[in-house]
Amino acid sequence: MGSSGMDILLFFTIYSFLGWMLESGFACIVHGKFVNRGFLAGFFCPLYGFSTVLVLLSSEWASSVFGSSPAAVLISILMAVLVVTGLEYLTGFLLEKIFHYKWWDYSNKIANLKGYICLEYSVLWGLLAFVLLQYVHPVISARVFLIPAEVKAYLVIAFVVYFFADTVKSVGDALNLREVILNYANVPVIKYREKVLKYKRFFLAFPRLMVLNAGIINRDVRSILNERLNKIKIELKDRFQ
Repeated sequence: MGSSGMDILLFFTIYSFLGWMLESGFACIVHGKFVNRGFLAGFFCPLYGFSTVLVLLSSEWASSVFGSSPAAVLISILMAVLVVTGLEYLTGFLLEKIFHYKWWDYSNKIANLKGYICLEYSVLWGLLAFVLLQYVHPVISARVFLIPAEVKAYLVIAFVVYFFADTVKSVGDALNLREVILNYANVPVIKYREKVLKYKRFFLAFPRLMVLNAGIINRDVRSILNERLNKIKIELKDRFQ
């Protein structure tokens, strides 16, 4: 059964959420606390949504050409690796060009390309694509296809409005933070600290950004965030003593 445009948009939303759960869940395990690992303010990682939709469309094409043979599965997975790896490279490249800093860096990984992508994660994307196509998506698509068309329309409108609003706000916040970080010399110390604390979710989601302006007095991002955290701990300790 083919997927309609509304189905594709719902798949995008679902997998953006599942991707956010995967990223944030892993971060919670590593750091022992909740971390919103998304660029958006909400509980979605659009990179996973876009990647999955492209993988699904590639799989549909492979199935139409090769049928249900093992070759179709293999080609679908190979295309998934190329699509997701390419999207990850493009996203990393654009973020660095805009913000003059890598939001993630695989330079210490074997067979990496400019730190944006690496063999290890490309293989991981292939494994995830196999699990997605063979086990996860058949279950999710069966549920989505059962939703009445009218309900789908309302859901799609609601999610499109949400993603548009969240994307506009998050991009605006990120560009505002970029302006403050890059032009710190022209920003008063108090305003600089306020901006860093206001947009701390970006630093928590992408820890590499914490080294921005490292070592510069009153401008070191990590020091500002740690100072705020220590202050909160002291306040809590005093309150419950």
